[in-house]
Amino acid sequence: MDNGASSYRRFRDDGDESGLVEIIRDYKDGLILYLNSFVGNIRTAEELAEDTFVLLGIKKPKDKGNGSFKTWLYTIGRNGAIDYLRRNFKRTELSIDDCPDLMSEEQELELSYIQKERKIIVHRAIKKLKSEYRQILWLIYFEDFSNKEAAAVMKKSVHNIETLVYRARKSLKSQLEMEGFQYEEL
Repeated sequence: MDNGASSYRRFRDDGDESGLVEIIRDYKDGLILYLNSFVGNIRTAEELAEDTFVLLGIKKPKDKGNGSFKTWLYTIGRNGAIDYLRRNFKRTELSIDDCPDLMSEEQELELSYIQKERKIIVHRAIKKLKSEYRQILWLIYFEDFSNKEAAAVMKKSVHNIETLVYRARKSLKSQLEMEGFQYEEL
């Protein structure tokens, strides 16, 4: 699998609109959630993701082929988020309580409630971490990026990413313990 590179080439080189539609369908949600970890506002993250796809559709930049398509796409989105943050110093954050509940309706009510509470605690703890820690945790654990891919997106060395992951996990654990998070077996 080429992670969307062939779809993008079809769109860019041959004008096949379905290539861009495939890219948006496959990467929209992940990109929005990553950008949300960066800017701290889901609506802004949606707009930044939309801007990223508009850039692909209008300017049709060329991928230099240094990494996977997903890494390149997320780097474009990250750069747009940095520009946004530079222009807008004041940030408003969306409460985790406002996020849609993605739980399956088939799960038992009690298990669903416990899992939801744990998610809220973890997301709140992540929101209290440094921006860089939030970003790396999101890329590595929610987007399944390798350390090399995360290094490319964040413009750091692989060694720096490994250190950052270690520190971010340690900081998250400390934050969770301060909030009284209980590690239980289900």
